[in-house]
Amino acid sequence: MLFKDVMVAQELKDQLITLVKENRISHAQLFLSGAGSHSFALAVAYAQYLSCENKQDHDSCGICPTCQKFEKLAHPDLHLIFPNCISKTIKKDPDSLQFAQPFREFVFKNNYHIDIDDWLKELDGENKQASINIRDCSNIINQNSTRSFEGGHKIYIIWSADRLYHAAAPKLLKTLEEPENKTLFILLSEHPEKILTTILSRTQLVKIPQLNTQTIINQLIKDYNISEQKAEDIAAICDGNYNKAITLINEGVQLKEMLTHFETICNSFIALAYKKPNDQINFMNVKEIFNDIIAKGREEQKSFIRYMIRCFRNILLSTTGNDTLVKATHEEKRMIANFNKVITLKNSSLILSECNSAIYHIERNGNSNLIFTDLYLKLAQIVAPA
Repeated sequence: MLFKDVMVAQELKDQLITLVKENRISHAQLFLSGAGSHSFALAVAYAQYLSCENKQDHDSCGICPTCQKFEKLAHPDLHLIFPNCISKTIKKDPDSLQFAQPFREFVFKNNYHIDIDDWLKELDGENKQASINIRDCSNIINQNSTRSFEGGHKIYIIWSADRLYHAAAPKLLKTLEEPENKTLFILLSEHPEKILTTILSRTQLVKIPQLNTQTIINQLIKDYNISEQKAEDIAAICDGNYNKAITLINEGVQLKEMLTHFETICNSFIALAYKKPNDQINFMNVKEIFNDIIAKGREEQKSFIRYMIRCFRNILLSTTGNDTLVKATHEEKRMIANFNKVITLKNSSLILSECNSAIYHIERNGNSNLIFTDLYLKLAQIVAPA
């Protein structure tokens, strides 16, 4: 992986390159990022540059034997540590070494845009407690006690370090504090609050900024050859998360459907609230929408209500006069104007509270028909004129 192919700010790349050039590399570093960043790619590019036999001013050479091995994630001194669990193929005592090849394939398939939930699906371990376990820590300690294979740095990239099992983590403390010469630990996490403070205190923090909207737009057009407007719509609602942006490309039809459902539901409960003679309440249409959403399962039910929450927030933010706060597609912005006189600062907290309450009851296996109907009626009651 070359620095030029990593989706992070050039300033951060230059900072890491300077550390290598000036030989000021901390032996344990924590790359802290938000969801959907290219942090794993950055860690590999950094490790490759450190090991490259013919470093350029701003990147690895990409052609030396070392770079070629890094390109395949197959350099003998590059050790990848990541959450793992019992799977269909590994029935007992799993560790990262046993999943090394499937993990490489997962990384390549996703062009280094990797996400822990996607990895768990790959493992068929969504309902298991995947972790970096005590066997992983023992392997790190054993590997660290030997010389590097090719005479350079031994590099450990610990992905999702917040899943370092608490019973196993203490085994690494001495190694992190006093590793063998020419050893680099790169820990990656989106949740530093879940990492033991004794681990945090032994690492140098490297903050990876969230991707800006224009970067995501440019990359989506380059990677997926989509229109600029579609790229703008996706970038506006993905919250700087490129993994989410990729998912949204495939969910374009679903987003339009959710927007149509949201508008129908809002028009209906507003008509019920105001009870104007010429308004059509159309609850049967709403009931059909609820039945359709309920039939798709609880995860889809929660997803739709979260979509409603996002739309309600955007409607409220639109009243501030600051359009930059509104993260919505072109179609959603058109919809916002229809409801910003009904969804107000006065009633918005109650609306969001009822939506979150509905999600809470769905998660606890409540009757979905009753939950959606109750939400509809309560929203009508909240927006009704005093």
